[in-house]
Amino acid sequence: MELEVLEKDNYYHIYNRGINGGIIFFNEENKNFFLRQLGKYLEDKISIFGYCLMDNHYHLIVRLNDNGKEVTQAFSNFFNSYAKSINKENDRTGSLFEKHFKRIRLEDEQYLKQLIVYVHLNPKHHLDLKFEEYKYSSYQSFLSQKETKLEREEVLNLFGEIENFIFFHNQKNDLLTEKYTFE
Repeated sequence: MELEVLEKDNYYHIYNRGINGGIIFFNEENKNFFLRQLGKYLEDKISIFGYCLMDNHYHLIVRLNDNGKEVTQAFSNFFNSYAKSINKENDRTGSLFEKHFKRIRLEDEQYLKQLIVYVHLNPKHHLDLKFEEYKYSSYQSFLSQKETKLEREEVLNLFGEIENFIFFHNQKNDLLTEKYTFE
């Protein structure tokens, strides 16, 4: 599989999982550390439109603010620093993540909106948790008035207003619940 080349001013779904589907976040502090390292390595290079950290995988929705080669290297440095820290903490060796991080260029606004909702619903889909209460997703940050590094205003404008943002999430959640209840 050929990897998508990252290009400035484009939106991407960045994701990966643990090697062989294994755990990459062993505790809450690991998830907090991942988010801190993301800021440390990529804060000025990307804008973040959504994220979700699950125990064995992560999703990031970003727009590149810098040239693709520089951002790709920054992502590589970020993931390497995280993996080295986790390996040291857990007395393990070898790869933490499956191969290279995956990336899909988002071609239109509709896909961007659907992806934001999909990423936020991950806790419901994978763990049957209430996505609205999940701590390691960007969903709550979009509803909050607290300062954030997320592109809150831009995302809410994408949905028209905060009520539509909530509506789209609840509508997809209802469809997801029906799908898994009746299959």
